[in-house]
Amino acid sequence: MRKYLYIILTMLVCLGVTGQLTAKTKKRRSKARTQVVKKKKTSRRRVATRRIARPFSLLDSNPYLQCEDTCCHVHGIDLSHYQGEVFWETVGEHTKMSYVYLKATEGGDRIDSYFERNIDLAHRYGLKVGSYHFFRPKTELQLQMRNFMTQCLPGEQDLIPMVDVETTGGLPTEQFRDSLCTFLRMMERAYRQKPLVYTFRNFYNKYLMGGVLDNYQLMIAMYTDEEPVLADGRDVTMWQYTGKGRIVGVNGFIDKSRFMGDHCLREIRFLH
Repeated sequence: MRKYLYIILTMLVCLGVTGQLTAKTKKRRSKARTQVVKKKKTSRRRVATRRIARPFSLLDSNPYLQCEDTCCHVHGIDLSHYQGEVFWETVGEHTKMSYVYLKATEGGDRIDSYFERNIDLAHRYGLKVGSYHFFRPKTELQLQMRNFMTQCLPGEQDLIPMVDVETTGGLPTEQFRDSLCTFLRMMERAYRQKPLVYTFRNFYNKYLMGGVLDNYQLMIAMYTDEEPVLADGRDVTMWQYTGKGRIVGVNGFIDKSRFMGDHCLREIRFLH
């Protein structure tokens, strides 16, 4: 009998010790879990803080903060169908652009698909507007002139017409120059004033030096921080300083230009 009592007491003692150990083990595990959770929460807070901080760093580089926001020159843009649908009300109210040149035509038969819409809305929202033609040296000049005149109506122009010259069309230099000069004279007779000529600095230096454009005002494209200087020292009226400008109201990149030195908007006013 004593033997059985001894066995029963021994089992009870063992069960009590085991319970204590189990309780202690559970307590330790619970404490360990709490510490892990705290670490995880802390880690999450740190990650969250980092994620919140990243976007604010982008504010230091505003893609819409450009040259016109930091200088006193008169600035403008040029547009074509490549920019798609423009929100002209936004452009007119929220930018410092004073003028816009719109692509009207190219060669003998191409008409820019957005020209009619753009010229109407650009006027409506307060910009001074001019129209330009992309010159194709090998295309019949009379066809090009008629094509441009169907779109560039004098009553809709605030600025003199502009001729965009970017290619020789594969013609020998002298033949190309003769073709361009003839077209410029045709445009001058049609609108009773000399057009503005747009080209790139390197293209001018290679093909147009030597008095070819001495009587015409120039808009020179050169996408650097330095103002353009032509090899023959010709005066530059306007400088297209970027092809990757940004303004509110236009999706994607846009060409921006400004007047050089003491030149001003009055010099390219369309005379009615």
